[in-house]
Amino acid sequence: MITANKKNYFLSQPHQPYFTLGVVNAVIMMLLFALSYKGIMSLEIDTLTFHSYSLIYLVFTNFFTGFLFTTFPRFNQTQVIAKKRYINIFYANILASILFILGAFVSEIILIFAMFITLVSHYFIVRTLQNIYTIAQTADKSDSFWILNAVYFGLFGNVLFLLSQFFPLLLNAAINISFYLYLIFLAFSVAQRMIPFFSHSFAQKNSNFIKVVFLSFILESLFSSLHFTLGKIVVDLFLAGSILKELLRWDLHPLQSPPILWVLHLALFWLPTAFTFAAISEIAEIFLDTSFYYLDVHLLAIGFLSTVLIGFGTRVILGHAGLSPHADKFATKIFLTIQAVVLLRALYSINIALGWELNFLFDLSFTAWLVLFVIWGVRYGKILILGSKA
Repeated sequence: MITANKKNYFLSQPHQPYFTLGVVNAVIMMLLFALSYKGIMSLEIDTLTFHSYSLIYLVFTNFFTGFLFTTFPRFNQTQVIAKKRYINIFYANILASILFILGAFVSEIILIFAMFITLVSHYFIVRTLQNIYTIAQTADKSDSFWILNAVYFGLFGNVLFLLSQFFPLLLNAAINISFYLYLIFLAFSVAQRMIPFFSHSFAQKNSNFIKVVFLSFILESLFSSLHFTLGKIVVDLFLAGSILKELLRWDLHPLQSPPILWVLHLALFWLPTAFTFAAISEIAEIFLDTSFYYLDVHLLAIGFLSTVLIGFGTRVILGHAGLSPHADKFATKIFLTIQAVVLLRALYSINIALGWELNFLFDLSFTAWLVLFVIWGVRYGKILILGSKA
């Protein structure tokens, strides 16, 4: 039985409830998507919208919120976020998640109402971070500026998703803006600040680098929304080259780093890898008249985004529970499991493109995703809910 003290502990730091909800939603939303995709059950929403919206705003946003509500005040040398504020937003996210699942089965009206609650919750998340940025005591707010820009794009993408339920032509723009300018750019903004610091990199920071990446992501989302393949190929190759050049300049030494650190290095190197494969697959699609079925998106979403979130999440959970941020052999296996999920999902896309008819790869990839989050949740859920002495 959970005592009152243990229950209060669960809500004592922002990352604990949000990470927990993120794990639960990661399992439920992926399972429902897979069953719908395979035709086992039908939903009151198209599969693409369900998959993209649920992962972006009900899974990854909860992880981002838990992380930023914990670390953003430290970035900016301000007081921690009031408990009442982050708990109220958390309860709204729970309600939105429940209604979204219910609406997906029962009624489009309930589903739209769930999206509206998510949007309102997202507004208060952004407002909270904006207030922190406004009163920041730190001398250099440049990294916080880019993080805040990303969450504003997330809010804009959320609005577009809601409007797309009435104006379907907006869906493609909603997905691309939410994915590139919110999810990927936000994770990148945090990573480029923290990973070199954790790695004791002495390379002087290039202030223009993040500006170039940001402008490139604007073009990436624009060209993806307009299906301008040639433009997207050029941007993909530019991003792959420029990001790889900068990562090498940082001199990270991933092979000599402990697992809690090399997993973050690995996440970073998935970025140029994903954009390289994006360009290659897009060129191949032109000449082979086929589709690589979101290969680049999943290399970014799982290879970079999921890897960096699991890496940062593990570090935050251990550090804020008073434990050493050290990844033991079990945690290291979890980090490697993420890479297995990436490869399985990539193989499924290649299978579609080349007509291998190995559709069991889809079952393997989504099952590996479920196993990953169940294992990670079981491993660290007790710490999140009950504390290090549970």
